[in-house]
Amino acid sequence: MLKLSHSYEETCRTFRWHIPEHYNIGVDAIDKHAGLGADGNRTALITELENGEVGRYSFADIKRLSNCLANALRGLGVQKGDRVAILLSQSLETALAHIATYKLGAIAVPLFTLFGEDALLYRLSDSSARLLITDMENLDKVMALKSELPRLDNLLVVGAQGKAGVSDFWAAMMSATDQFTPEDTRADDPALIIYTSGTTGSPKGALHAHRTLLGHLPGVEFPQDFFPKYGDLFWTPADWAWIGGLLDVLLPAWHHGVPVLAHRARKFDPDFAMHLMARHGVRNVFLPPTALKIMRQAGSFTAKPRLRSIGSGGETLGEELQDWGKSTFGVTINEFYGQTECNLVVGNCASVMEVRKGSMGRAIPGHEVEIVDDDGIPQQPGTPGHIAIRQGDPVMFLEYWHNPDATRDKFANGWLLTGDMGMRDIDGYFWFQGRADDVITSGAYRIGPGEIEDCLIRHPAVAMAAAIGVPDPVRTESIKAFIVLKPGQRPKDHAADRALADSIRNHVKTRMAQYAYPREIEFVTELPMTATGKIKRKDLREMEKAKRLQEG
Repeated sequence: MLKLSHSYEETCRTFRWHIPEHYNIGVDAIDKHAGLGADGNRTALITELENGEVGRYSFADIKRLSNCLANALRGLGVQKGDRVAILLSQSLETALAHIATYKLGAIAVPLFTLFGEDALLYRLSDSSARLLITDMENLDKVMALKSELPRLDNLLVVGAQGKAGVSDFWAAMMSATDQFTPEDTRADDPALIIYTSGTTGSPKGALHAHRTLLGHLPGVEFPQDFFPKYGDLFWTPADWAWIGGLLDVLLPAWHHGVPVLAHRARKFDPDFAMHLMARHGVRNVFLPPTALKIMRQAGSFTAKPRLRSIGSGGETLGEELQDWGKSTFGVTINEFYGQTECNLVVGNCASVMEVRKGSMGRAIPGHEVEIVDDDGIPQQPGTPGHIAIRQGDPVMFLEYWHNPDATRDKFANGWLLTGDMGMRDIDGYFWFQGRADDVITSGAYRIGPGEIEDCLIRHPAVAMAAAIGVPDPVRTESIKAFIVLKPGQRPKDHAADRALADSIRNHVKTRMAQYAYPREIEFVTELPMTATGKIKRKDLREMEKAKRLQEG
C-alpha cells in the first residue's frame, strides 16, 4: 500500500512490493475480511438493479455464497486450471463467479454481454472454456453456438429454474455447502484470461496470474488520491468484463475492504449516473473519457455527488475536459495509463505532483516505465519511441494464451512494448503520441481491425474489407470500413447503396458487438495492398485525413 506522502519522489522512495509465494485473489479480496466480528459484517457490495431495487452484501455474505458456488462448480466437474467463462454485467452473480473461480484455482474468462455470436464463439473456443455462467438474456446466443463448442460441458444460468438443458445458477449454488477450502495457489499461478484485440486476425487472450491484483494496487491507490480513506465507496460505469472495471475498481477495492457499487445501465445516461453516485454516496470513481465527454455535453445536472477522487484512462483528456471536470466535481481528474497486458503503470496524483494537462502522468510507484526504440534500447528525454515496461513487473501478464509467437513479439531487450508511441520529458512525464499499430480506440474500447474485417467479409455481398479509425469528437475514433463488393452486388442507386450499407452495419452489430460496427462505410473498387497481399491501412488513414482536410 502506498504511504501517504507530500511528494511524488517520497512516494516512490518509500514504496516496496510485497508479493508472497502463495497467494489467491479470492482469499485476499473476500475471505480475509470475512472473519468473526465487525470486519465480516462490513458492506462489500451494493447493487442497484434497473428497476431500482437495492441489495447490500457483507464480506461474510460474499464469502459464504462464493464458497457455495465454488462447491457447485466443483460438483459440475470444474478443476484447477479449467476455464470458467463469465458472460454477465455488473451484478452480485458476476462477483460471486469471479471469487469462486479464483478460490477453485480455475481460470476466469470474462466476456462482454454486448458480444455477438462470432465474438463469443472465438473466445469460448480459443479458451476451451469448460463451463459458462450467464443469464437468460444472453442464453439464446450461447445456445446457438453450443454445437460448435464440444468442450463446453455445462451452462450455469441466472434465472433458469425449470429451463431444460441448463443448470440454474442459484439452485445449484444453494444446494451446495458453504464450507470450502480454497486452493493454495501460488502468486504466479494463472487466474484470468482477458481477450484483447490485435492489429490483424483474431483477438489474443492475455493470461494473468493471481499476483496481478497486487500489481494493480499502486496504480489504483495513486490516481485515486491515496486510496483508501475512511468512508470510501467505489463505482465505475465500465463493465467488469474489461480489465478497467474488474482490476481498476472491484478487486482492488475489496483487497482494501472498501465497498463497491454495482450498476451497469444498458446505455450510459449522464444524469442518471450523477443521481446514482449522489444517492449512494460514491466517493471514488473511474470514469472513462467517453463518459466524461457525454457528461460535459449534457450540461447542468440536478444532482451533484460529493466525490473525493476521480480516475480516468484510455485516452488523453485535454485541457478543456480537465477544466470542466474540476469545475463540475471540485476535484482534479487524475489520468492514468495502461493496457490489458500490463495495466496502470503511468498516472497522476494531484495531491503530490503537478498535473500537466495533456500528459498521462509519471511512472506509478513500483513500475519501471521507459521510452525505447524498436530494439528495446531506452531513449533520452524528449526522444519519441515505444512506451515500454520492464519485464517481470508484478502487474504484467504471463503470456498470450496458446500464442507463443505473439508473446515473444511483445518483448524487446527485456521490455514489454505496449504498442503505443510516446515521449518522456526531462521531469519524467509521459506524453502519448499515437498507436504503433492499427488498433482503433473508440470510447472505452480498443478494437482490432482484423476482427472487424473478418466479420465484414462474412456478409454475402462483401469480397474484401478494411477498417480504420477516423476522428470522432466523443469517442476519439469511430470505425470506417472500406468495402470491395462481390461482382454484381454494386447498388444501382443511392437508396440501394444506403440499404446495403445498413445491412453490413447490422451484420457486424449482431455478430460481433454493437460498439464495433462501422459507422461510416465507403464502397471502393480496390484496396491498397502490399506485395504480399496485406491491407495497407496506413495508406487508407492518410487518404482519409487528406480528404477531410480538403473538405474542411
